[in-house]
Formats: sequence, C-alpha cells, structure tokens
Amino acid sequence: MGEFTTTIASRLDQAYKGLEEATSSGDDFLADTLTAEIEDLRRLAEDHGIRFQR
Repeated sequence: MGEFTTTIASRLDQAYKGLEEATSSGDDFLADTLTAEIEDLRRLAEDHGIRFQR
C-alpha cells in the first residue's frame, strides 16, 4: 500500500470514528461535516483508482 493510499485510509478511519462519536452524542453539525469529509475522501480515492470496502 502506497503512502497516498495509507493516508486516505487513515483519514477515512478517523472520520468514520468521529462520525460514530458525533452521532452518539447528538452533534448533528459535526456528523454532517464528517459525512461530507468522508464523501470527499472516498471521491478522491476513487479518482485515483483506490477502492475501500467500508
């Protein structure tokens, strides 16, 4: 796995964990922000031919 892929995977993992916490605590603004970040990271990965299972 290259550095770019590792970085995207790490950032996605952090964003998903943050989203779970935000959802659990009822922080809708943070949940929306993290959802947008996840979508952006997944789009960036897909643009570079990287696919993640989650």
